[in-house]
Amino acid sequence: MTATSQRARHRAARRPITPLDDLATAATCSLATVGRRSAVVAASSGLVVTMALPASAAPAENPAGALPAVDVTALTAEARAALATSPVVTVPAEAAWTVETPTISVVADPEPEPEPEPEPAPARSSSASRSTERAPVAEAAPAPAAEVPASAVGSAVIEIASRYVGVPYVYGGTTPDGFDCSGFTSYVYAQLGISLPRSSADQRYAGTVVSRDQAQPGDLIWTPGHIGIYAGGNTQIDSPRPGKTVQFRNIWQSNPIFIRVG
Repeated sequence: MTATSQRARHRAARRPITPLDDLATAATCSLATVGRRSAVVAASSGLVVTMALPASAAPAENPAGALPAVDVTALTAEARAALATSPVVTVPAEAAWTVETPTISVVADPEPEPEPEPEPAPARSSSASRSTERAPVAEAAPAPAAEVPASAVGSAVIEIASRYVGVPYVYGGTTPDGFDCSGFTSYVYAQLGISLPRSSADQRYAGTVVSRDQAQPGDLIWTPGHIGIYAGGNTQIDSPRPGKTVQFRNIWQSNPIFIRVG
């Protein structure tokens, strides 16, 4: 057997080629053939690379869903044709404008609703009652009786009520120094020995309701928030509201309730 001294030759070591090398080669050599947005998937590594190309590299045909080209020249021609055929509106320089003003009629305000009444004052203590009994407060002398309407002549209630014509309205007042509406009615009836509740809401149930054609002078006349004394015919006597005084006046309520006490 013959021995040789020549050594075996081996292929030189090279850098291994990976999927990324293939990707770089494809990107540089075939750039024009890749779409506007192409995705290359490296299956071995699971890597996804997306490249955006300029509009010049996009394919010539319109992709699905793209808007069609617009013929601006044709649109301009249509617009000019519409303007040419539209009517021309002109207004003479001497044109005048007129405005019709409706006729306005003024109606007087209706009688205002009466002021709400205060709640009755709490009962005084026994010591306060004793001190009041020792030093009673002198009442003001009643004014001369006003002329009683003919329809109410003979009514004791109206005759007593007429003595206080001119007494001012006082919120919460119950004496001839000043009355509110229910303070006036309760004070007048008290002169005849008849006790009425303090508020107009309670006086509404102090007697028997009668119809208007059966009402008599001296009956109470009630509407929500206000009460007076019927004086016959279409009149009443009451303490109306702040700024007014006890007076005879026409019945202004649209649907009052008449109440007979006793």
